[in-house]
Amino acid sequence: MKKIYLLLILIGVFVLSFSTGVQAQSSINEPKQDLQEEVQVFPNPVSGDKLNITSKSGKSKTCRVFNVLGKTVLFKVITSTELDISSLPPGVYVLRIKIGDEAFMKKLIRK
Repeated sequence: MKKIYLLLILIGVFVLSFSTGVQAQSSINEPKQDLQEEVQVFPNPVSGDKLNITSKSGKSKTCRVFNVLGKTVLFKVITSTELDISSLPPGVYVLRIKIGDEAFMKKLIRK
């Protein structure tokens, strides 16, 4: 009986040592380097009520702002270059911008 358990343990160790690792998958496409260079967010830190988001493409931008706890505090689809952030109190946020199938995140500070 002990030999069977020992054999099972050795087989398990052998299988685990040669198995491939599990890799996490993200539902967000990684942004291409040219998209990050194409989209500009300014001013940052923001002291007013408007945040400018410019891009070379004329596509609409889906903007989602998260607080530090990960809760969505602002969601807007904009076709212009201005995002109204007057409803946000001063603090640190994460801005997620999606243009087409590409998305990227940027730290946003509101004074």
